[in-house]
This record gives sequence, structure tokens and C-alpha cells, in this order.
Amino acid sequence: MATDNRINFWRRNAKVPGRYLKDTKPKFNNVKSKKASSFHEFARSTNDAWDIDDEEDEEFLGTFNTTSSIQNQQHQAGDTESVVSHRLAPPRTEGPNLQEDMEHEQVNGKVVKSNSDAHLNTSSVRSTLQKQQSLPVRPIIPLVARISDQNASGAPPMTVREKSRLDKFRQLLASPNTDLEELRKHSWSGIPREVRPITWRLLSGYLPANKERRELVLKRKREEYFRFIEQYYHSRTDEHYKDTYRQIHIDIPRTNPLIPLFQQPAVQEVFERILFIWAIRHPASGYVQGINDLVTPFFVVFLSEFVTEDMENFEVAALPLETQRNIEADSFWCMSKLLDGIQDNYTFAQPGIQNKVKALEELVSRIDEDIHNHFKRYEVEYLQFAFRWMNNLLMRELPLRCTIRLWDTYQAEAEGFSHFHLYVCAAFLIEWRKEILSMVDFQGLLMLLQNLPTIHWGNEEVGLLLAEAYRLKYMFADAPSHYKR
Repeated sequence: MATDNRINFWRRNAKVPGRYLKDTKPKFNNVKSKKASSFHEFARSTNDAWDIDDEEDEEFLGTFNTTSSIQNQQHQAGDTESVVSHRLAPPRTEGPNLQEDMEHEQVNGKVVKSNSDAHLNTSSVRSTLQKQQSLPVRPIIPLVARISDQNASGAPPMTVREKSRLDKFRQLLASPNTDLEELRKHSWSGIPREVRPITWRLLSGYLPANKERRELVLKRKREEYFRFIEQYYHSRTDEHYKDTYRQIHIDIPRTNPLIPLFQQPAVQEVFERILFIWAIRHPASGYVQGINDLVTPFFVVFLSEFVTEDMENFEVAALPLETQRNIEADSFWCMSKLLDGIQDNYTFAQPGIQNKVKALEELVSRIDEDIHNHFKRYEVEYLQFAFRWMNNLLMRELPLRCTIRLWDTYQAEAEGFSHFHLYVCAAFLIEWRKEILSMVDFQGLLMLLQNLPTIHWGNEEVGLLLAEAYRLKYMFADAPSHYKR
């Protein structure tokens, strides 16, 4: 009976985030009651867990405006396990045709103006996004859900200690040749917002340590990116690339749907270009659902150079076009540097993720045998929740402000995204030990693991999580070599 529940849960349960109850008889395919023996069988058993078919689209659109904010949060979490099926089969359905009625508040964010007359030619790229611009109006996002660097406790953004740290960063960055090792050492415990953009560019390997060369490198790389746009972007409608472009076009509105910033046409066009150019320049993997999330921290950090407050509602189109171009190009190159280290996560069948999920299972079995045995007792497989943790680097589990703080450490840590992330996932799982052990059924465990309550988290909670991950890393330093794959 437990096996039946586990296998058929994905297709019949109306409470799974991202699904809505069409009628009292939800449709699902007949599935044999047997344990999935491979990654491919798991993918087939969940291939409709997060997608909405064409017939459901029309009814979904009719009810979308009357749903609650909680349902919107469920939609944000929605397309998780479709990542699995997308890698093994072409996407089978368009997402809902979203309405163009987002209303943006007027914000007095400070903007650094550019004297350049260079402009971004958007006439050739806007047409395909006119029918799908933004999600319907949502309630104002509460403070705890915002991108702000404030701690969840509401502590002041700048203490005496933080001012001292900021001065140290500025001293390092002003050096003719920045000591990258020293910069990583100071970045591990968090980077001040004021110097985060330049620090991220340096730690990602996008900019050189030599200060005199930075402007020249920035100019050359930004020009190179827009040459890619001129050379390749028109091919998005070609037969060979149309499926890639179609999936990107579907996924962009799903990226942080509760934050108005990411529903602006100007921002969605930026993401579309970045993802398409990256996909065709990396044919071994191409575009995979989840990569769209990885653009957002870079975009927000580089945007923060020009916006001092209320970034969630800032109108990006108000920036000088030269500034928009620079933010886009820098986001592309830094995302590319990140993906260079974890590209096996996104090649066919995603072997990197499979290895990391298996390593997490073995690691947890050594760290906390009670949790591991609890999962075995109720037949919960790590792949069913940890796939998303590896594919999206915990971005679906944490508020964006927490992801940005987490990435400060990942970029400072050796193999942060490819190796240290494993220990962060283990620490994150153990964080919910009490709640996990209190769940005594398969469905309850899955729902808990896919909806962990981190909305109130801030820098303090992320700092404790990273400290625990660091402890685990050195406590289990004798871990098998496959932990590093």
C-alpha cells in the first residue's frame, strides 16, 4: 500500500503545488504499482506532476484572477519535477497565456545616469513577448519576502562591525592587484551590498585582479555578448532552435512570479536573450528548466548598483539603455562562469544531479541515521525532493535575498556550487529534523519537503546554515570521492 501511495501520488493528488483541481475526477494514467528502478522510470512516473495540458489551459485562465496569494505561491513552486521529464522528452504543453495587466508602482529609486547615446535595439526582440508580458496584479509583497539585505530580525543594515568590513573590502578592491584569496576569505561570511557587484565579478573570474585591466575587459566582454545577439538571436525561430526558444519563452514568466520586477517586459526580454544565447553556445546541454532561475541573483546584484531601494518594483526600463545593456551582458557572463563548473547537471539525463542526490543520501545516512531510516520506512526517495535542491541550487526553497547571501559564500568557497552545496543541502535537511520525524506518511513528508517554511529567513538564518555546512564538510572529510562529482 505504501508503494502504491508513493508511485501514484504525483498523478492523483490535487494538493501538489502547481496543480489545480479541474473537477472531482482528476485524470491520471494507469501506473503499475512497482518501485521505480531507474532515473528514467522516476521521470516517467512524474512527467505530468507539474505541467498543465492544453485542455486545462483554458479553464485555468478563467479562474486565475480569482485565486488567492497562497495559490500564487503554489504556482511559484509548481514546475519543479517537470525539470526531470523535460530533459528526457520534449516539452508537451504551453504554459498559460498570461495576461498583460501587471500594474507597477511609481518608485523613487535613485538612478545613475549614463552620458552614452548607445541604445539597445529591442524592435526585433519585443514582438514575441507582446502576448505574454506579466502575471496579474498580486498583493503587495510583505517585507519578509523582499530582496532586501535586512536580517529577518529587522536589525539595522549597517552596524559598526559591518562598516569596518566594508572599509576592508574597499581597501582590497582599491589595490592595484586585488588579493583574490584575501577577498574570498572576507567574502565567506557575506559581502556588503555596496561592493557586492564588483566582488562577484572578481570572484566569478569574469574580471581580472589587475585594476587597470578591468575597464578594458568589461568593454570587450560586453561588446562580445552583443555580437552574439546580432549573430545568433535571429535564429530563435529556426526549426533547429524553436523548441529551445519555446521552452525558454514558457519558463520566463515562471521565474520569481511573486516579485513584480521579473514580470516586466524589459526584464523578461533580457532573460530570454541571455538564456537563448547560452543554450545555443552550449549544445552539450542546451537549455534546461531551472537554468532560468540561475540568472536572477546576478541580475539583481548588478541592478543594485543603480537602485538604492524598493528593487522589487523598480522599472528597469527607466534606466539608461547603456546601463541596461551592461547589466544584461554582465549577468550572462557571470552565469556562464557558474554553469561552467556544474554543466554536467544539465547534460542528457543530468548525471551530475543524479550523482549529487546519491551522495546526499549517503551523507545523510552518516549524519543522521534517524532521518535516513524514516525516509526508508515511508519509502521516500531522495530524488523526489533533492532533485530540485540540486537543479535550482536551493533557489526554490529560499527567498531571493537568502540566495544572494548564500552565493556570497559559494563564490568564496572552493568548488562552492559543485561541492560545498552538497553539505549545505545536508545541513538544510537536518534543520527540519523535528518536522520530518513528526510526519508519519509518505504524502505528508513529500509535501513538507517541497514547502519548507523559509519565507521569514534572513542573513542570520543563512549564516547559521552555512556554519553547519562548514562543520559537516570537515567532520566528513573522509567522504567517498563521488561526493565531489
